[in-house]
Amino acid sequence: MGYGAIALIPPAVVIILAIKQRTSFEPLLIGCLVGYAIIGYHEHTNVFTIFVNSFEGVMGKQDSVWVILVCGLYGSLIGLMVRSGGTFKFGEWALKRLKTEKSALMGAWGLGLFIFLDDYLSALTVGLSMRKITDAFKVPREKLAYIVNTTAPPWCVIVPISTWTIFISNILETSKVAQKGQGLSTYWKMIPYVAYGYISVLIIPLFIYGIFPWFGRIKKADIRAKETGQLTATEFSDTASLDISAMNPAKSPRVIYFLLPIIVLLAATIYFDIDALKGVMVAVVFTFVYYLIIKLGSFKQLSETVFGGFNSMVFALAILMMSYVLKDVNDKMGLTQYILHSASPYLNKEFLPVIVFVSLSLISVTTGSSWGLYAIAIPLVVPLAQHFNSNVLLNCGAVISAGVFGANACLYSDATVLTAQSTECNNLDHGLSQLPYAFIAFIISSMVYVILGYIIH
Repeated sequence: MGYGAIALIPPAVVIILAIKQRTSFEPLLIGCLVGYAIIGYHEHTNVFTIFVNSFEGVMGKQDSVWVILVCGLYGSLIGLMVRSGGTFKFGEWALKRLKTEKSALMGAWGLGLFIFLDDYLSALTVGLSMRKITDAFKVPREKLAYIVNTTAPPWCVIVPISTWTIFISNILETSKVAQKGQGLSTYWKMIPYVAYGYISVLIIPLFIYGIFPWFGRIKKADIRAKETGQLTATEFSDTASLDISAMNPAKSPRVIYFLLPIIVLLAATIYFDIDALKGVMVAVVFTFVYYLIIKLGSFKQLSETVFGGFNSMVFALAILMMSYVLKDVNDKMGLTQYILHSASPYLNKEFLPVIVFVSLSLISVTTGSSWGLYAIAIPLVVPLAQHFNSNVLLNCGAVISAGVFGANACLYSDATVLTAQSTECNNLDHGLSQLPYAFIAFIISSMVYVILGYIIH
């Protein structure tokens, strides 16, 4: 059943309350309850019964379990690397080579490009490892968070191999865009059309080197950090922060304690066909055994660190799971279908790519969903493109761009939440300060899709 424009109410409630209250979880919870109250009223069902059933359904999905395990185990791995002293030693090593603020910011950008296999891994690792370096140059956390977040998801959709490209290539096969077994090679042909990915990543150095001036909240944060030394606008609060104390103070920290687990993680993820879960499981086991053998910590210390690192991700995971419940609300109310139907009167061959990009960007921003959007939208957009005789790969590229824009622009997307966690920046401070920069890339991408709609056949 479609609810028409009423479907816009739950995400609107979430966005308004999030901005007003400067929190994420509570607005998501209230927005979901508002949505289920509307559904319950129309279906004559108790709102709490619907909510509980939806929550149980979300938590029971394979995708949700995968996210919980991957994010939690990334937290465990990061916890081990922090307590080994390797992460901070890496920071000291980098500080000797990065002499200026610009070089430190470019270092964060470059590390994000290097860790290309998964956006979660990129956001968590780059934020954690670079914040000490940027702190030395009084870089506000909002600026570091912008670079980390705007590198992570966009870069994952324009490199040939990542968790994103593997996931989308499977959808291309099920949507009959690619033949069985040809999904990845078809995706590679689509990479030139993922305009937002290129633009958002490439404008970062332009801001770093002053070709484009910093503005808005990030500029104000810059002034605050330089004049007062206050690196965050709002104190970062986390109910389960990482333990950063050394497990064995007698052992001098070395950079290899940080680099070797990362190398094993990347190698294992690639070996298991870009399976992030298997990759991080192997990395955690390897790091645990490696640290035990070289006596960085006792078995008990290492075990406690694994659980402590996992626990440090609980609040971020709670926000992510509630955003999935919001997506379930939106699906039940037919938000995606409503927006596509509303845009349909304006469709034609030339303008189809930009309308697909703009309309699906709205959905991605309001729902905080990227992969879920792809699973729903690509099967809808493919026959639409074929009907108008518009290039299918170009339109699929517009869908991918929309999902990535949502990952950057949504105040409660997984990328935003995890970046805030790793940089120890308030979630709303990060989301709101980054938003205008995401919109710059959005506007440029929209113009690109208008041009491509006319020249790509």
